Amino acid sequence: MRRILLLTLLVAGYAQPSFGAEAIQAVPGRAVIYVVRTPLDSRELSGLVLGDAGQVGMQPGTYYRWEAAPGTHRVFGMAPGVESLTLTAAAGGVYFLEHTVVGDPSDGGIQSTSLRQINEQAGRSLVMRSQMLR
Repeated sequence: MRRILLLTLLVAGYAQPSFGAEAIQAVPGRAVIYVVRTPLDSRELSGLVLGDAGQVGMQPGTYYRWEAAPGTHRVFGMAPGVESLTLTAAAGGVYFLEHTVVGDPSDGGIQSTSLRQINEQAGRSLVMRSQMLR
């Protein structure tokens, strides 16, 4: 009987949504922009400037949830090369940006970065596999 109870608790624990899955929701009158760092890329820290919201340092497998006023917002990187994206966000909209970094600390650090808007399904999947930055 204990084995069945233990197995049931383990299965129930795996069926629970991750914190990221619960946090994905629109906000009335605001745009919600998720910036997600690809989980399996370089270990290097990479910085982004999120319009007027300021800077955020991202590590692999992390995401940042940004509530912004409706309108046009520019996101750009602070790594070698020029990486930027302009997003026009509507009130009540949810948007996903994927940030990828290629580099190796033993080989000179960051070689390149990219930033692109991805669809909702891919974005939700990345967020669910990532940890929220606070």
